[in-house]
Amino acid sequence: MAEPHPLMFDPDDPSLARVREIALALPGAAEKVSHGRPAFFTVKVFCYYGGAAKADMTRRHDEAVLFLPDPGDAAALAQDPRVWVPAYLGPSGWLAIDLADAEPGEIGELLDASFRRTAPARLVRELDARG
Repeated sequence: MAEPHPLMFDPDDPSLARVREIALALPGAAEKVSHGRPAFFTVKVFCYYGGAAKADMTRRHDEAVLFLPDPGDAAALAQDPRVWVPAYLGPSGWLAIDLADAEPGEIGELLDASFRRTAPARLVRELDARG
């Protein structure tokens, strides 16, 4: 039997609380621990909290969000110096940003786009119906 990953976050981290509030406000969203980090999902994960950059896996980014960007925004986001490619998920199109580098409201927008790419259509319709 494989050893579980050690927890790599503080459950009482105020930055995690901020991400949790945004993520769990989305329809059908739930939280689990995956590979030692908080992950927010419906059927598929749309956000991880914390990770490491593909370019330097020894440097942890404990207060970051990993997200799957809207395809129309991916190229511009990848050119943004605040945004980095996360280890393991980068080849699947995921990107990441440290919370300290994000503008107000930006995390909500990034999670909204990631949710729309991963959630079932009925949950996306529910989100749209909220206005």
